[in-house]
Amino acid sequence: VPFSRYIFNTVFITLAATVGHVLIASMAAFPLAKHVFPGKNILNAMILLSLMFVPAVADVANYITMAGLGWIDTYFAVIVPFIGTSLGIFLMRNYMTTIPDSLLDSSKIDGSGDLRTFWTIIMPIVKPAWLTLTIIMFQTVWGQPHTLYIYREEMKTLPYALSQIVAGGIIRAGAGQAVGVMMMIVPATVFVINQAKILETMATSGIKE
Repeated sequence: VPFSRYIFNTVFITLAATVGHVLIASMAAFPLAKHVFPGKNILNAMILLSLMFVPAVADVANYITMAGLGWIDTYFAVIVPFIGTSLGIFLMRNYMTTIPDSLLDSSKIDGSGDLRTFWTIIMPIVKPAWLTLTIIMFQTVWGQPHTLYIYREEMKTLPYALSQIVAGGIIRAGAGQAVGVMMMIVPATVFVINQAKILETMATSGIKE
């Protein structure tokens, strides 16, 4: 397997899982924060309760589910569980609750539906939150070997390749250090870029009643 294949797998899985989680979490958080419907408090309590458990608790259930869907040894087996984590929903919901209801009422008066309000008003306002979530998810997914659901060599990721190189002993220490630097530079760069945007957005997007 060419080394470039490990890089492609890592980049593709990381980007797909990060973007998917930020979008799904944001869309799920919007009604939980700004709509009233039966069972809302129960859902919020379940999301909060799920944060008390480490992800490893659900590994067996996730594996059975992925095997039943036929997703073992596919990208879906790695990407979908990350998209469905509750951390993003909790973070986005808490941030969205700070948005004044009068702003949403004004949008409805102007004739905007929920979807248009979400994309044109909510998402720009909560930019600090979803940028922060992007950093968290990118760093989390980037550093995972993803060996629980992936067994074919051509589907493996860069952290797995690094572990194999390091296992080769002192003779491969140079290659291991090179891959380690690559693993560190990418998430560090994402953090530095988004950190500047977060500080700028938080300084300019404050809204008061």
